[in-house]
Amino acid sequence: MSDINNNSPINSGNAPADFDPFATDAELADDGTKDTAADAPTQQPARTEVQAQKQTQEAAISDGDSDDAGSADADESDNPPTDATDAAKTKEAGKAKPSLNEKPPVFDFAGALEDIEDTSQTFDELRIAKAADFPELEDGKRVSWTIEYGKITKTVTGEKDAKGMTIGKMKSDIETSKEFLDALKKARDKNPVCKVKPRVTAQSKGTASASGYKGIFTDINEADASGKVISILPARDGKVYEMRNTPIGKFTTPVVGCELLSDVKAGFIPALGIPRIPMDLTMRIITFFRYFTNKGGDNEVLVNIYWDKVGKAFVVDTPEQIVSKISVQSNENPDYLDERYIHFMDMHSHNSMRAFFSPVDDKDEKATRLYTVIGRLDKYFPEIKTRISNGGKFHEIDPAEVFEYIARPFPPEWKEKVITRAAHEDADIIDNDYDCKGNDEDCLCNLKKNRVGGRL
Repeated sequence: MSDINNNSPINSGNAPADFDPFATDAELADDGTKDTAADAPTQQPARTEVQAQKQTQEAAISDGDSDDAGSADADESDNPPTDATDAAKTKEAGKAKPSLNEKPPVFDFAGALEDIEDTSQTFDELRIAKAADFPELEDGKRVSWTIEYGKITKTVTGEKDAKGMTIGKMKSDIETSKEFLDALKKARDKNPVCKVKPRVTAQSKGTASASGYKGIFTDINEADASGKVISILPARDGKVYEMRNTPIGKFTTPVVGCELLSDVKAGFIPALGIPRIPMDLTMRIITFFRYFTNKGGDNEVLVNIYWDKVGKAFVVDTPEQIVSKISVQSNENPDYLDERYIHFMDMHSHNSMRAFFSPVDDKDEKATRLYTVIGRLDKYFPEIKTRISNGGKFHEIDPAEVFEYIARPFPPEWKEKVITRAAHEDADIIDNDYDCKGNDEDCLCNLKKNRVGGRL
């Protein structure tokens, strides 16, 4: 047998070829193999279904621990312990690790984790017990449940199912399923936790809060099962749809201005305690970029910016890289792969070219972090563009959201001498040099130039 992760052979110890891991003590011969004579009904009663289930789980768990199990079985068969104390310790150690069916499920909601000791209660009874701490669970019609157990995920939807199904029954059904046992044999974690997670499937606001005919759902199956006349649900295309059930059929259209949904805008909000990148640090990076623009062959260059969680400061690293006028190839510095550092931003130059994100950048910048490109470095004021990558989905943001901007005060009299107006009323003469060819009537280029002494 090979380990599923690295395909390396697993040491099964010195157990004999016909070793039976499901055989009881009475069925084992002195050499650890199954005693065929013990198959007789008078020698050993048949295993119960519970024993078979437990031994199947133990067999699945033993796949991940066979390095120790094989040699231990061989030692027990070839060299039985003579010291009674050692034997007792060995037996006690075997009991220390509870079987899966003895391990309590865990209530998991809003950051709270707690063992569920009474598994005879229904999901709705658990909801009622937790509603005092989590008021959003008070309305059972708006709560569904997800059970995550190893690689298996099951759902309990609808108030009727939540009232009729006990937590212990659901856990047991999963444990005895072939799907679970097969997944357990392949899993790295042989002792998974059964997590019981409530989910508020809808939150009503405004005038719709008192209606029982409208709700928000996570998928179309959940919406259909609800029996609601109006269902709001997201779709794979990234849009939100409103679905209405009528006697003549089902109508579905994109949602515009739904009062049940929150106002959400694309962008970036830094984690608490992480400031903007200091201006001094930014200017050092720009100076470094300018060197490779003006003196280094007009080449691109890259730096990575990390947040030091211990030092509470930004750190700039220049990784080893091979550069040209239109490309950079680099490897991330392994010194910053420690959990102490958070990779905050990739920042590269476009030398004398304008600042833009190229198709090569789109292909490379898949990690969820910030990205900045600086161009026109041959000019006094360079161009800068910043964007976020949300798992490879991009959105440009104002660089001022992440870079510190230090304003310098100006004398108050400068402002006092300036009077603003929409346009100069006596601008009778049109200067063709300022005549805008665009369609924007508000563009300054469309304003008439005042030849009396003013200027645009």
